[in-house]
Amino acid sequence: MTPKVRSQSARAGNPPFYVYVLGFLRLIRVQNLLIIVGTQYFARVTLIGPRDNWTGLLLDPQLFLLSLSTVCIAAAGYIINDYFDIKIDIVNKPERVIIGRYLKRQIAMGLHQALNFLGVVIGFYLSKWVFVVNVLSVTLLWFYSAKFKRQPFIGNFIVALLTALSLIVLAVYYRQQVDLLLIYALFSFVITLVREIIKDMEDVKGDARYGCRTLPIVWGLRRTKQLLYIIITTFIISLFSIAHSLRNEQLFWMFVILLVPIAWLVYRLVRADTRRDFSYLSSLCKLIMLIGVVSMAWV
Repeated sequence: MTPKVRSQSARAGNPPFYVYVLGFLRLIRVQNLLIIVGTQYFARVTLIGPRDNWTGLLLDPQLFLLSLSTVCIAAAGYIINDYFDIKIDIVNKPERVIIGRYLKRQIAMGLHQALNFLGVVIGFYLSKWVFVVNVLSVTLLWFYSAKFKRQPFIGNFIVALLTALSLIVLAVYYRQQVDLLLIYALFSFVITLVREIIKDMEDVKGDARYGCRTLPIVWGLRRTKQLLYIIITTFIISLFSIAHSLRNEQLFWMFVILLVPIAWLVYRLVRADTRRDFSYLSSLCKLIMLIGVVSMAWV
């Protein structure tokens, strides 16, 4: 077979190996996993410290294992989420469907179980409390994907809690600067909660077709927006109350800076009524999260 014919055959039925590798990396959301690792390392250096020994902290084998366990469980969560959502994703995001196209279902489940096992074992090696957090994360991810994702609010709450746990596990393991770690865990929890609800507003068409009962489907867009206004207002009041109670002036001014993108988010949310609008708001939430993470260097 000539190279030209072989190339045509590959395109026709058997994609080259690198296509499967890229498909797997998309399945586990490798960019999100890198963000998790970066956030944990950045929090370790800036919040826990000491900052004058950042090189040593970055090479800390315990931190590497802690991040590895978190990443394994998160990757397993992405796999099981896509496993249960193939039909819905074909409607909402057909270009992102990996399981069944590049990866057999049985292989996907095997990878899911192996990654969960590795994450939990590493957690057990580090600390019994890290082990508890990891087992909780695995359990929540399974029930979220299998059942709660299709229920109003509780699925959004679980995803937000899982995001916060990636910082809470640092507080559990290191037992230093717990107050600051929990503040940023709260920040990541609320911004993720808002983003997850907005994503449900974006995906309402496909979710409704397959019987999901997300907030926008049960309540409608107007009442869902009202809930978001309440969440955001309560969040802002809480941030400034916490900064005042801790008497942390740097934290206070960082929250003032964060008011600008949050105010823009609310303004655009009031006017949003199309899938494109909600997609923009989802991206804006990511930007707010990034600003919040970077602010760790100044508090």
